[in-house]
Amino acid sequence: MQGREAEVNTITRRKDFLPITQELKEYLGTVGRASPLPVSYEDLQDFQETYPLFDKQGQPTFWSTVVYDSSTQASLWESLTSIYSLIKTGDPHAVSHLQVERVDYCEFGNSKPFRIRVVNQYNDNYDHFYIKVGDASRIYGLELEHLLSPNRMSYLIHGDTLVEEHVAGVPGDVFIRDYFPRGDLNEVRIAKEFVKFSERCFVRLLGDMRSYNYVVDMTPDFEEMQYRVRAIDFDQQSYEGRKNIYLPQFFKENLAVVQLCSTCLNQPTMKQYQDEERSLIARRYVSEKARITALCHVMRENATEPPEKVHQLREELSDYHHAEAFLSCETMGEVLEMHLTCSLARHLG
Repeated sequence: MQGREAEVNTITRRKDFLPITQELKEYLGTVGRASPLPVSYEDLQDFQETYPLFDKQGQPTFWSTVVYDSSTQASLWESLTSIYSLIKTGDPHAVSHLQVERVDYCEFGNSKPFRIRVVNQYNDNYDHFYIKVGDASRIYGLELEHLLSPNRMSYLIHGDTLVEEHVAGVPGDVFIRDYFPRGDLNEVRIAKEFVKFSERCFVRLLGDMRSYNYVVDMTPDFEEMQYRVRAIDFDQQSYEGRKNIYLPQFFKENLAVVQLCSTCLNQPTMKQYQDEERSLIARRYVSEKARITALCHVMRENATEPPEKVHQLREELSDYHHAEAFLSCETMGEVLEMHLTCSLARHLG
């Protein structure tokens, strides 16, 4: 991780929604992300009442379960299972043994998502997916995660409605609270993965990775547990002006992670992991260069970010990279493209 300064990140205002422009919709169509949907976000807002949702320990969550009029629920449930089938298999025909168990709503966060819980009637296995208000920043973030990270992202867009597959894992704040005190935590491995995660966020300019905006995916290996830290919130893709917003270690919610990394890893080891991650990102960048170039073109030509944030970020990255070329950037698309080039230059040869 890069050096941690005394000042920590704070985000005091909710991010403005950036419109999904026609050119972005055309891009999404060419890469298979646009699809007609039988239900829109607005349709789901027509619920009759809500009641609080509690976790297994009886603690309140940010979610509320919504209730719909019985006359519309049957057709709505069928449409939702159709969307689940579409995002999982590409086939919009609903599978008869899949049923919607409930729909939850969260007012916390920019996208105010609906979370749909789908259950297999044969074995009671369940899964989730999300329906949200579409936002250009979030779509840019989902695409860059798909193209530059080790994770594949499944999502669809229609009009201003965004459908996202669930990303499985333990929420970061829960992982820090419940797993860090445990004696069986492989501290070195989890520290290594947080360093790599931080590097991925910074290289592709994904901001606001507070502990509740990522999950930790755990996979049993031969003798130890393997970890992967995965972002689940992409609203702050290339939006804020401060460079440190794109560095997870500058959020107070991640202080325990920073302390763990400082205890388990020395600077040469951190540098090794950062170089390893940039090398992997560079390989993906080369493999997907045409698509990344097309995405950056859309970001450049459809700039709707506040100009003052663009100017601040270009100046801070100019100082960081010692590259005055940043000062000519007028859009976040230009800043991102130049930042990728500078960050990966040594690994691109």
